[in-house]
Amino acid sequence: MNKKEKFPARLHVLISRDSEQAIIIRRGPSKATCILLWNRKRNTFKVSQWLKGRIYERRSDISPSGDHWIYFAMNGKWGSEAKGAWTAVARTPWLKAISLYAKGDCWNGGGLFLNDGSFWLNGDCFHEVLFTSNEVTKVDQHSPKGRYGGECPSVYYNRLQRDGWTLTDLGQKASLDSETIFEKSLDQHWVLRKICHEQVGSAKGKGCYWDEHVLNSGNGGMFSKPNWEWAEWVDGSIVYAESGCLYRVVIIDPNQFGEPKLLHDFNEYEFEDVEAPY
Repeated sequence: MNKKEKFPARLHVLISRDSEQAIIIRRGPSKATCILLWNRKRNTFKVSQWLKGRIYERRSDISPSGDHWIYFAMNGKWGSEAKGAWTAVARTPWLKAISLYAKGDCWNGGGLFLNDGSFWLNGDCFHEVLFTSNEVTKVDQHSPKGRYGGECPSVYYNRLQRDGWTLTDLGQKASLDSETIFEKSLDQHWVLRKICHEQVGSAKGKGCYWDEHVLNSGNGGMFSKPNWEWAEWVDGSIVYAESGCLYRVVIIDPNQFGEPKLLHDFNEYEFEDVEAPY
């Protein structure tokens, strides 16, 4: 790879189901992660905080109201209080934890909101409780719909199904290479297909977990979108991330969709040291 070349920012979005808020998890360079708040009604994007480390977006979630979120992070400082990898619950869109669970490795971690006031902690018994808040509480007696291993899929695949995606295929192509396929019905008989890869030795710029997408029209047409790294049906249109940018596409009729509209380019952000307001 040429030294002047660089990968575009990698994006993942957590959509609040009962409010106009969303969280953008922006990764890039690989050892830095930026969190932004997206107001979907005004289409504004505001940086909250950066982490010199990795946030595992597929083990993260936002509460229905958008007031809180949960994330799993790793900075490799194994001798620290948080043991180098931890699960945190924070007030949206900040990183500063109100509940903090030290992990010490990258198995399990993260979790899902069950409602605005409670959450499920993935790999509960393997965490060390550092402090908690009564703003949201951990539910001990909860078992997710499916168990898909000890890393990202057990949170991510359950989040997708909770948010209206249907699991249509769970299969292995080869050793350490599998595709799990989800579908969501859109307006005018369109279907968005999400192909979730679990792959060791994937292409540069992709982790071992990465997604691609396919659009199926109402009349049976198929439009492959291999470069859509994240996509969702949001507020009556398709929103997707590609090459560090967020786009919106509207469905026109059962046979065609409109031209993509750029919502925001996230590529030129640089690290800032920002403190949370609490």
